[in-house]
Amino acid sequence: MNIIIVGAGKLGYILAEFLSQNDNNVVMIDINEKALERASNQLDVLIYRGNGAQISVLEDFNVKNSDLLIATTNNDDTNMLICYLAKKLGCKRVVARIRDPEYSEQIEMLKKHLDIDYVANPELEMAKEIGAHLLKGQALNMEDFAKGKVSIVNFRVNDLDGMEGLKIKDIRIPKSVLIAAIHRGGKIIIPHGDTVLQGNDTVYFIGEKESISLFKNSSRNLENNIIVKKAMILGGGKATYYLAKRLIRHGVSVKIIEMDEGRCSYLAQELPGALIIHGDATDPYLLTEENISDVDALVSLTGYDEENLLMTLLAKKYGVGKVITKVSRSNYIPIIEQLGINNSVNPIMITAGEIMRFIQGGRVVSLSLLIGGQAEVLELIAKENSRVVGKPLVELGLPKGIIIGSIVQKGKVIIPDGNSIINPGDRLIVFCLQSEVITLEKLFYKTKGGLIDELWDHYKGFRGPSSI
Repeated sequence: MNIIIVGAGKLGYILAEFLSQNDNNVVMIDINEKALERASNQLDVLIYRGNGAQISVLEDFNVKNSDLLIATTNNDDTNMLICYLAKKLGCKRVVARIRDPEYSEQIEMLKKHLDIDYVANPELEMAKEIGAHLLKGQALNMEDFAKGKVSIVNFRVNDLDGMEGLKIKDIRIPKSVLIAAIHRGGKIIIPHGDTVLQGNDTVYFIGEKESISLFKNSSRNLENNIIVKKAMILGGGKATYYLAKRLIRHGVSVKIIEMDEGRCSYLAQELPGALIIHGDATDPYLLTEENISDVDALVSLTGYDEENLLMTLLAKKYGVGKVITKVSRSNYIPIIEQLGINNSVNPIMITAGEIMRFIQGGRVVSLSLLIGGQAEVLELIAKENSRVVGKPLVELGLPKGIIIGSIVQKGKVIIPDGNSIINPGDRLIVFCLQSEVITLEKLFYKTKGGLIDELWDHYKGFRGPSSI
């Protein structure tokens, strides 16, 4: 595909990183020379310093023959304008990042009149994920696939009774659950039966949802049993607005601490059900005054990862039941591991996963990016002419970096072995290292009859789902 990304920030960069690895021609446009230089040095992309909202710039890069344009600048209005112009000039599909709460109630109208195919809102998606964790007790890192039949969840070995020092083959887990991967020291390990679990390992389990839930409830981490009635949110940005609105609607008492006085006034006006405190959210004395030890949950959503990590540790010291922190920089993942922080969210990775799922369309039902983008979990529907259909798995020659964690056949969840055979219409939950994505494309997407691109056939006339 020919792809134009306007905006070389964190989201634009991570999308370019994923897309440039899949035999796509990617162009990045931005006015920030340093951001473009970073992309040029580390990615296989073409860069251009300029204003992507100018028609002449878009025409220079042949936007009329482009398959996709993604606008990820820091300005919502600019992103909408870029997408509108690109579509008018002939670009097949366009994606806009639109984050402002003032636009959230009219997204469908904007998409219709501006002809935008997909809208991404990192703060809203992050608020949805945190809200699900706080309100339902669902593990923050638990993802559902196959219409809720299959789940993937990760645990630290320290939170699993008696598993440290055991070999994989000696671990007692339900037959309908599979250990897909281990995250250790910032790297992913695809385990085998003799792999020994270490205390700081994060282990990824895939399996039937009911069995995963039972296994989750047997861990010594009792956080899931906490009913959240009082929540404190540090930082008053867009994500806080979306999250607080959701919590208040469900009867949760919300207290927000924000440094900027003008932002406090805005939040007080827009969130009459919340208590807004003007002050420094990193001040331990203020947190003590505001009774941090009495809240059921603390969510740290300031604009600085370092502050969020520090506040998470402080909240744990005060005995707060549920603690969640926003961490935008993937290179902090090893630090998070060492600090023993289980519940962290990365808005960039959440949004990138949603956009990638939209791009891959009918071939991928759902997709989650894990461990700073080092791995993906995809839900695929096997096509009749796919190369994986009709053969025992042992004959497919799958590399170690691709694991078929579950097969859903006629509504039944199967944990496959080497003799399992994939039938047309089966739903497959696949764990894939980023380094093996191209191999996955060849196995699942290239048909027996030749190099037919299924994606564009499926997408004729398609309009993506709303991000709201």
